[in-house]
Amino acid sequence: MDLGAKLAGKRVLVTGASSGLGENFARLAARCGAKVMIAARRKARLEALAEELGRLGSPQVTVVEMDVASEASIDGAFAEIDASGDILDVVVNNAGIAGEGAALTLPTQDFDAVMATNVRGVWLVAVQAARRWKQARHVGSIINIASIQGERVMPGITPYSISKAAVVHMTKSLAVEWARYGIRVNAIEPGYIGTEMTDGMWESEQGRAMIQRIPMRRLGKPKSSTACCCSWRPMPAHG
Repeated sequence: MDLGAKLAGKRVLVTGASSGLGENFARLAARCGAKVMIAARRKARLEALAEELGRLGSPQVTVVEMDVASEASIDGAFAEIDASGDILDVVVNNAGIAGEGAALTLPTQDFDAVMATNVRGVWLVAVQAARRWKQARHVGSIINIASIQGERVMPGITPYSISKAAVVHMTKSLAVEWARYGIRVNAIEPGYIGTEMTDGMWESEQGRAMIQRIPMRRLGKPKSSTACCCSWRPMPAHG
């Protein structure tokens, strides 16, 4: 069965959908016929994306304002989803921040901000969804967007690497714990992708040197096909 058949009519929440990979995950899900709920802090961007997808014939796109660094914001967003009468089928836990700087001089609040968004936020969103699925005995799927930096490291983004390694291990642990409820938890570890969040880093001397070490000498590009395709598949984190 192809991805379009699997997603058609499903209710999919994508966090961090206002730009980069999140925006493209939302586009792909919408083009596959899913009912997409796009969530982020920048509501104006979400509304512009929803309008565009509506013009392209997407069945239903709902804007949900959510700051994953705020538990109250996540609670409010899920309450809004509950009020719509929908129960989610898929959560794409994509929201994240970069957090650059040398470890010896990095302010503690910068480290805390990366952990609050990239680790705690992923945890809180996953738990909110899983609690509802367990109570409703509803099969659901969580896809956590980790990074190749969860497996390897580079200087200057230590908090980010730590956070993504935590997401990888979180995914494995939750996959084992929640499998009995019919809840699947997987992770994707993208390589070096040029997005709005990382553009500044790739333009630096260190970033340009890293690109030269990539066999194809270029970054990946976030891109979704104009039609639904089978190229986007979660990589199992367990099993």
